[in-house]
Amino acid sequence: MTTNPISGNTTPSIPGGLQWRAFPSIASYYTAVPHHPPVKTLVLAAVLFLLTFCSCLVAGAQFAAAYANNQAVSLDEFIRAWPLLYRHPTALLRGLPFSLTLLTILLAHELGHFFACRKHRIYASYPFFIPFPSFIGTFGAFILVRSPFRTNRALFDVGASGPFAGFLLAFPALLYGVLHAKIVPNLTSLEHADIVFGVPAILHLLSAIIHPGVSAGTLLLPPVGRAAWIGLFATALNLLPVGQLDGGHILRSVSPRGHRLLSFFLPVFLVLLGFFRHWSGWYIWAVILLGLRFFRSVPIYDPMPLDPRRRFGAFLALVVFLLCFMAAPILSQ
Repeated sequence: MTTNPISGNTTPSIPGGLQWRAFPSIASYYTAVPHHPPVKTLVLAAVLFLLTFCSCLVAGAQFAAAYANNQAVSLDEFIRAWPLLYRHPTALLRGLPFSLTLLTILLAHELGHFFACRKHRIYASYPFFIPFPSFIGTFGAFILVRSPFRTNRALFDVGASGPFAGFLLAFPALLYGVLHAKIVPNLTSLEHADIVFGVPAILHLLSAIIHPGVSAGTLLLPPVGRAAWIGLFATALNLLPVGQLDGGHILRSVSPRGHRLLSFFLPVFLVLLGFFRHWSGWYIWAVILLGLRFFRSVPIYDPMPLDPRRRFGAFLALVVFLLCFMAAPILSQ
């Protein structure tokens, strides 16, 4: 996820064919990006990463125990696992496959943004992880973009690089998970499970190929596969085509008008989706997306349309979104 808190006054587009050295006022706008963000932000990023690693270990230990016992995830067992952090930390080692897989996917996503910013001389922070004491161990990660997007190409590259990088790592992890999945019929019933996980389209496809005739909802994924599922879920959320989310950056680079329209209508759609699919999380996301509309978008100084290669990349981003999206991601008692 990328967030851009910068606001600024509208500046005319920069015409082509100018001699940069002859116009210091224009050249000065393209200031050199520092070699790296401040060291103190690196320390903060490292501390948050370690805290997130610990919370993901607890979550991973629960997923490993559930997989070993052919059971769905138990919230009670997850709560009882937290004291292991200080009583028996070695017992949490079984959570390593989950935590390392998930953090690698999220880190790849944020580094995709970070290096795209470096390529376009945009000042961005290090990735910041968000530790969260939930059954998945984290609330994701983000970087702060501290300078404006100068071109549509930069807006697209920064927006698309993260989801693509995360998806490229999540897919093989999900494939491994499907190959090693166990078939447990009661996984789709809240009468027998505390939590029921939704099934994205890509999981349906892999299940049909690897386990023909078996419902994808009955597959108990190993911890690596469950980490991939969470990574795909995070990718779908980031690709929502609204506001300053990655999908919003991509859509704005293709069609500013379409971006404005969807930024208005999509929160309403999510409220309806939450009502009909009984996932209250969509209400929260609708509020978040409505709040993003109050943040002013930074003007694009060179609105030249995207080249055909990037337009095809925007189409691929839509395909990734459809493969990862779930109308009811998580249901609980």
